[in-house]
Amino acid sequence: MDFFDTVARRHSIRAFRDVEVEREKIDRILETINHAPSAGDLQAYQVYLVHSRRQRLALAHAALDQMFISEAPVVLVFCATPQRSAIKYGQRGEQLYALQDATIACAYAQLATSTLGLGAAWVGSFDEDAVRRAIGAPGDEIPIAILPVGYPAEAPGWTPRRSLRDLVREV
Repeated sequence: MDFFDTVARRHSIRAFRDVEVEREKIDRILETINHAPSAGDLQAYQVYLVHSRRQRLALAHAALDQMFISEAPVVLVFCATPQRSAIKYGQRGEQLYALQDATIACAYAQLATSTLGLGAAWVGSFDEDAVRRAIGAPGDEIPIAILPVGYPAEAPGWTPRRSLRDLVREV
């Protein structure tokens, strides 16, 4: 599948088959994350790879009881590490670049899952402290996104998009 097919075919998946994801596919996703661009190549984020049923359930509860998270065989949690970016970029690195870095890494992971025939759904609605507790993250890391990953048990239809005329402003 080429890049444009991957983007066009990607949908948020919230139902997963009860099938483990092969380690080779997990490794490919992690390698893709590691190749994601970041400010100053600092990679001001931490990725948590969660397999444990207990931790996936805790993450589902932390995400306002979005239980589909616990049904995915693998969950990735992306946390910004502002202090890592602040070393080089000061306040802007701390407040913005670290968040962007974690977001870009998650976007790359989401596209990698689609390319590998897997599904994922970006989850941004959660209690940050509960997420930290679920994965054992320190208080100075900021949870940015939860990405449950697995084989899709659903095939969502196309969702309407804004027209390019509405979306883009040429200046």
